[in-house]
Amino acid sequence: MASQNENEKKALKKRKGFDFNRWGYFFIAPFFIIFTIFSLIPLISTFTNSLFENYRDGLTQIGPRFVGFANFVSVFKSDILRYIGNTFIIWMAGFIPQIAISLLLSVWFTSTDLRIKAQQFFKTVIYMPNLIMASAFAMLFFTIFSDNGPANSIILRLGFANEKIRFLSSVSWTRGLVATMNFLMWYGNTTIMLMAGIMGIDDSIFEAAKIDGANPLQVFVRITMPMLMPIFIYVLITSLIGGIQMFDVPQILTNGEGNPNRTSMTLIMYLNKHLASKNYGMAGAVSVITFALTSVFSFSIYSMTMNKYRNMTGGHTSTHSKKAKNKGITAGGTK
Repeated sequence: MASQNENEKKALKKRKGFDFNRWGYFFIAPFFIIFTIFSLIPLISTFTNSLFENYRDGLTQIGPRFVGFANFVSVFKSDILRYIGNTFIIWMAGFIPQIAISLLLSVWFTSTDLRIKAQQFFKTVIYMPNLIMASAFAMLFFTIFSDNGPANSIILRLGFANEKIRFLSSVSWTRGLVATMNFLMWYGNTTIMLMAGIMGIDDSIFEAAKIDGANPLQVFVRITMPMLMPIFIYVLITSLIGGIQMFDVPQILTNGEGNPNRTSMTLIMYLNKHLASKNYGMAGAVSVITFALTSVFSFSIYSMTMNKYRNMTGGHTSTHSKKAKNKGITAGGTK
C-alpha cells in the first residue's frame, strides 16, 4: 500500500510538472521553418548575389567575383528608372478605376435601402475573372486586339475606322490593355474585401445618421470611409505590391519585349531579362531595388494614412472624454 501511494504521488508530481505551454512552440514551428527555407534564405541569397559579378558569356562562366555595389551602379546607369515609371503608370491606370468601381459596388451590395436582387449571382460574376489565369487572360486579349483580330474586324465592319488599328503598336493602347486586364482580374476581389469591411460597421450608426437627416453621400464620406480606412489601406498596399510585381500580363501581351519601344517594360520584366541571360549579379541588384521600393512605398502609405486615422480616432475619444468630465463636474457642482 505504501509503495502504491508513493507511485501515485510521483505520477501526480509528473503531471503537475508538465508544461503544456511548450506545445505552442510545436504548432508555430512550421511557419518559421517554411518562412526560413522559402523566404529568408532566398532573400539573403539574393542580396549576396547582388554583390558579386556572376554571369555567362557564351559557354564561359564569369565569376562569382566580389564587386561590392558595382552591380547597383550599373543598374541605375541603365533604363531602370524608365521601367519603374512604366510600372507605376500602368498600375495607376488600372487601380484608380478598380478602387472607384469596387467602392461603388460594395456600397450598393451592402445597402439595406436598395435591396438589390440576385446579389449572389452578381457577386459570383464580378469575382469570376479573378479565377482566370493571367496568362490565359493575356492570350485572349492578344488574340482579340491583334492586327487581324476580332476587334479590328468589328471596327471595320461598323465603319468606325477606314483602316486597321494597330493596338499593340501604340503606347497608349498597349498600356491601356494591360491596365484593363489588371482591373478586370482584381476589381471583384477588391469588392469582396471592401464589402466585408462595410458589413463590419455597426448598422445602428447608419440608422442614427439617417434619423439625423444625413443623405447617402454624407453617410459615405463621414461614416463609411473613415471606418473602412483600415481595410482600404490594406487593399491599397496589397495592390501596390502587386503592381510593382506586375509581370505575366505585359510579358505575354508584348512577347516579353515591352513593346512598343519598351514603353510597357515593367520592373519585373527587366529582372526577368537578367535571369534569362544568367546574369545573377545584376538580377540580384534589381531584386534588392524592387524589395526596397516595395518596403519604402508600403511603409510610407501606411504611416501617412494610418497616423491620420489614429489621430482622428484619438481626437474623437479625447472629445468624448472631455464632455464626460464636464458633465461630471457639473453634476458634482449641483449636488
